[in-house]
Amino acid sequence: MRYENTDIESVFAEVGSSRSGLSETDVKKRLQVSGFNELQEKVRITPLKVLLRQFTNFIVWVLLAAAVISLMIDEVVNFGVIIFLVAFVIVLGFVQEYKAEKAMEALKRMVQPTTHVVRDGTVAEVPTRDVVVGDVLVMETGDKVAADAFVFEIMGLKVDESAITGESFSIEKGIGDLIFSGTQIVHGKCKAVVTATGMQTRLGGIASMIQEDEVMTPLQQKINELSKHLAIIALVASGLTFVLGYATGAPFEEMLIIALALAVAAVPEGLPLTMTITLAYGMHRMAKHNAIVRRMLGVETLGSTTVICTDKTGTLTKNEMTVEKLFVNGQFFDVTGIGYEPEGLLLKDDVEADVSENKALWTLLNGISLCNNASLVQRHGEWEVSGDPTEVSLIVAAAKAGLWKDDLEVEYEKVHEIMFTSERKLMTTIHETPGGRLAFCKGAPEFVLDRCVSIEMDDGVHDLSDADVKGILDENNGLAGSAYRVLGVSYRKLSEGMAVEDSEKDLIFVGLVAMIDPVRKEAKESIALCKRAGIRVVMITGDNEETAKAIGKKIGLIADYDGSLDGMDNRLHAIIKDGSITGSELLSLDDGDFDKLVEGISVYARVMPEQKLRIVKALQNRGHVVAMTGDGVNDAPALKRADIGISMGIKGTDVAKESSLMVLQDDNFGTIVEAVKRGRAIYENIEKFTTYLVSRNFTEIILIMLGIILLGFDLVPLLALQILFINMFDEVMPAIALGLDPVRDEVMHEGPRRPGEKILNRRNLMLVVSIAALMGVVCFLVFVLSDPAGDLEKARTLTFATIVSMILFIPFVFRSLTSSFLSVGVFTNKLMLIGVASTFLLTMVVMYVRPLGQLFDLVPLSLMDWFIPISAAFLTMVMAELVKKVLPVDREVQWNNFKRDI
Repeated sequence: MRYENTDIESVFAEVGSSRSGLSETDVKKRLQVSGFNELQEKVRITPLKVLLRQFTNFIVWVLLAAAVISLMIDEVVNFGVIIFLVAFVIVLGFVQEYKAEKAMEALKRMVQPTTHVVRDGTVAEVPTRDVVVGDVLVMETGDKVAADAFVFEIMGLKVDESAITGESFSIEKGIGDLIFSGTQIVHGKCKAVVTATGMQTRLGGIASMIQEDEVMTPLQQKINELSKHLAIIALVASGLTFVLGYATGAPFEEMLIIALALAVAAVPEGLPLTMTITLAYGMHRMAKHNAIVRRMLGVETLGSTTVICTDKTGTLTKNEMTVEKLFVNGQFFDVTGIGYEPEGLLLKDDVEADVSENKALWTLLNGISLCNNASLVQRHGEWEVSGDPTEVSLIVAAAKAGLWKDDLEVEYEKVHEIMFTSERKLMTTIHETPGGRLAFCKGAPEFVLDRCVSIEMDDGVHDLSDADVKGILDENNGLAGSAYRVLGVSYRKLSEGMAVEDSEKDLIFVGLVAMIDPVRKEAKESIALCKRAGIRVVMITGDNEETAKAIGKKIGLIADYDGSLDGMDNRLHAIIKDGSITGSELLSLDDGDFDKLVEGISVYARVMPEQKLRIVKALQNRGHVVAMTGDGVNDAPALKRADIGISMGIKGTDVAKESSLMVLQDDNFGTIVEAVKRGRAIYENIEKFTTYLVSRNFTEIILIMLGIILLGFDLVPLLALQILFINMFDEVMPAIALGLDPVRDEVMHEGPRRPGEKILNRRNLMLVVSIAALMGVVCFLVFVLSDPAGDLEKARTLTFATIVSMILFIPFVFRSLTSSFLSVGVFTNKLMLIGVASTFLLTMVVMYVRPLGQLFDLVPLSLMDWFIPISAAFLTMVMAELVKKVLPVDREVQWNNFKRDI
């Protein structure tokens, strides 16, 4: 990227500086006006904000209201129990979620703490935050750029901008180009005058996008909606009952207690607690599989994902340039192994090549290792690299053949270097050897060939003919078309006294070196698994289109557009045909045209950060739940906007991690597939315990309303404290067991859940109402048959025992919402067995330990008395299983309908 004004002196005039830099007085004045060179946070996430976020659940507010009412009518036990429950839920949620959103601090850490600038005509090292517009930066290999700056002096400058642009190759820079804050110099030296600092830099612009308001996750929206509906039911039921009773002459305090009983019955107190434990456990299990979820409500979202937008560099590829092919002596050699570890072989027709017997190959490997400024060092068993990724890959390739750069430099001492420039596209090094001086040259093949007059073959050096040149260029074009980056290599012997500038003339061509950022070995299989699971994978990259398409074909990322082509012009047809689009093409499309194409594009190339946001938003507007993976600063805004952002833990920048909801510790695309599986299982378990809890609470509402309507206000089947005990203790353990139900392997054989589908969808709501009505009527019949007019306390105890007995059977019904619980096994969830048994024993303690029994107005039951509650509960389970069969569901039909709609 070039500065708008490319005249050097004009740029200096514009920023009010000169080649001798600023004075300390000027710097102080500018700091007072523009502030420090640092990124500003609009909103800091504090512990208080995380704590307040725990109060967003409407059920929590209803419970707090119930607690206040209990205190007002001197129901101190009710008040204490409710407050304890609410406090436990809030503390647990706070502990799990308290990882501060420090995206701005992560961005700041990308800026070098100190940097070299010219002040008062001399080079000085100053804190990076003190850099101002007009400062002259002095940088060399390894330095991080402190601010956006205009380059006016260079020596073979290359900059790694992958964190900003997504490019996997280092970028050559020339005079008049801009370099950006947060990037790194990987080759050469330069001087540049600062044109922007802090939030005015390209990095600052991305930081502003990151600080957009957070978008609620789909689960968060569904929970809020469900909580409001349940709270409304509670308030309406209790309110109408209170008004009706008070209007007919019932005592105010008595009606308030009954209304409180209904409110407590309608609100599933265990829902926030069970939800928190289920999501916390899901976070823990995902962490064991290398997927760190930073906010609980994002745990299940990946399971609902319909599209994964993935970066290429470092996600689908290793972000480690690797030499894969060598072309010498008119034939190809394959290089095995990927990445920067020098473990691999040189093969010819699948047979290991003997480098010592292949003179041209030996010369080429020596050349690419010596004409090189990178380094490869093993420390503590780990390989450490420095320098340009392309040059590192060349050293590694030579090392695989046993030619180590450090050893070669002892025999071939480097005495001079002609640095690479974007104009020459060549780099040459001169070496002193026992047999005289040698020059090795590497660069763009066509530029190398222009300076060659001979070609090295195994049988000696021959004149380079036009046919040779054409053949070499044809091979070069073929490799480039397959997404390889290709370098030509040549050399010559220098006569004594020969001028350095003549070392690049009359060269001897040796061969071609083809390298690529290799595809991760698990990427292709993982994408295939995603497709089988009904999830589209879309590549979004800053690399060029041909490279992106070639990588896409290797991993099976091909568009499968089955929409209508009506209303599309030839330009749109062309984009749909190969399923790829560039950032410039995307810029030329209005939202209407892009909306027509978005379902058919699988590869986006040369895109800018704001365009990634546009892509994510377009997919979301089509009804998709979008997951976005990435590792660079350029990915952060889209990571923040996506329904769930997934950053890479090893190669990912801090800002990408802090902007995402999930971090993959192993940078393994296959981990996403495992996270999808567990996300789906978590959502399925949320459905299970939600339908269970709500059905149990509806049971109590139906029971209380039947009692009030048919028997009057004096014969309420259950008291408020009894209901609260059932909701808190008898329901919670089985609900938690359902929330932690083991993952079904079949969950990945089904299509994704339709986006926007409610937790209590139509089918689940019908299931809840049917089973609740069944349980409510059974409990009411037990109450009526127990002669409440003669012995109200025992009748309530038998009714209480019936609801408790249902805990022994009904939770198993909800282990599968679509088939018999026997299909998932009775003993596959040991926590369910423990939970059911312990809950029943706890209830026995409350019923038979007299102080507790008296507190809850319960009386001891005989062994014969228990026959009715247990029989009624078992019969209810059988009937509930029949209800499930009457209400079938076909998720594949739902998913196909969704695809048709979009």
